Amino acid sequence: MPQTAALLEGAAPGRLHKHEKFSSQFLPYPRDLIVYLPPEYLQDESRRFPVFYLHDGQNLFDPATSFVPGMDWRVDETADALIAAHHIEPLIVVGIYNTGEHRIEEYTPTPDAKFGGGHADLYGRMLASEIKPFVDARYRTLQDPMHTGTGGSSLGGLVSMYLGLTYPHVFGKVAALSPSVWWNSKAILQLVAETTPKPRLKIWLDIGTREKPGAVADTEQLRDALLSKGWSLKEDLHFLKATGARHDEASWAERVGPMLEYLFPSAISSR
Repeated sequence: MPQTAALLEGAAPGRLHKHEKFSSQFLPYPRDLIVYLPPEYLQDESRRFPVFYLHDGQNLFDPATSFVPGMDWRVDETADALIAAHHIEPLIVVGIYNTGEHRIEEYTPTPDAKFGGGHADLYGRMLASEIKPFVDARYRTLQDPMHTGTGGSSLGGLVSMYLGLTYPHVFGKVAALSPSVWWNSKAILQLVAETTPKPRLKIWLDIGTREKPGAVADTEQLRDALLSKGWSLKEDLHFLKATGARHDEASWAERVGPMLEYLFPSAISSR
């Protein structure tokens, strides 16, 4: 595992740390981690912070490494602005790079007859028992599930939902942006139905109205499955149907702010 971090300059000078070639005993492919620290991290050396683990880490902060060059989520810029406005609590964001051609197998909880996959259990073990302890040992984190979240888009949204349901003792917050509900005949719906008892989990769920045919209906089915298990739209589930939004980085970047405000509201804004 990497022991040192390279400092990256950008919208958050000195507060983006890259750990290269993180290795795991569960998965054979090393991956980079990128860590965003809020301004308060450097100002108060006694303070600890919640942590948000996001998948497809190369899409989060740097337009040069994003899947679509020049189109990143601008997570650091958005978080900085919302923290300064006291709309969200200061938090650490950990971006976990995907491994390219192995992304599908790692982000899917069950194998699909056409596309294969099904190694999200190993990905989850890596995240819960290797990456999280690595981050907790090197940064001042709040380590309980109510201060720990995971999120992503598309297959990253699917694996985030899976991780929340299977690791509620680790992750208490989930962001599933445009999740691939369709995967393996909508197997995620069965997983929700079989989850007993209902875990203590706060969920952001969304979909764009200009995504592929059936995507809105699929995501509404996931919303309804969660509601049937006891989640409430007034308490621990937020569902957004984003008018005009597509299945792309630009659309997801537009929803980073509202998603952070729901999952990590500041004590001031939530009064």
